[in-house]
Amino acid sequence: MDLPVAPPAFDATRGTGRRRRADLGVDIGAGCGLVLLELIALAVIFGLWFLSGFNLDPAKTVSPDPLWTYLAAAGGVGVLAGVAAAVAARAGAMVTVVGQAVMAGLVCVVVLGGVALQSHQEQRCRDTPSASGCSGSDRGMPTLT
Repeated sequence: MDLPVAPPAFDATRGTGRRRRADLGVDIGAGCGLVLLELIALAVIFGLWFLSGFNLDPAKTVSPDPLWTYLAAAGGVGVLAGVAAAVAARAGAMVTVVGQAVMAGLVCVVVLGGVALQSHQEQRCRDTPSASGCSGSDRGMPTLT
C-alpha cells in the first residue's frame, strides 16, 4: 500500500541565510576562561602598581608610581576584551560576547576612574607640593619653573 507523501517541511538550516552557532559548552568555557585571564592580568597590573609604593623600611617614605602607564596596560586588556567580543560574535558564541562586553565595560570604568584619581592627585600636588604623597620630580611629577 502506497501512502501519500507530504512535501518537505520548511528547513531553516538550508539556504543563504544559514546561521551557525558555537557549541554551548565550548562557548561557556571560552567565555569563563577569557574572563579569568583578564582578571588575572588586571590583578597583576594593579598589583605591580601597589608594590611600587610598598617598602618595608620604616625610615623611608615611598609613594606609588603615577598610574598612567598602569592605566594604559589596563586599557590594553580592555581593547583585547573588545576584540575577543567581536571575534566571538562572528563565531556565534553569544555567551562569550556578553562576557567580553561586560569585561570591556568594567575595564573602561576602571580606567576612567583611575584617570580621574591620577588627575586629582597631580592637581593636588601642583597646588600644594608639600602634601602627603607628593614627592616632586623624582617620581615623575612635573616641576613648576
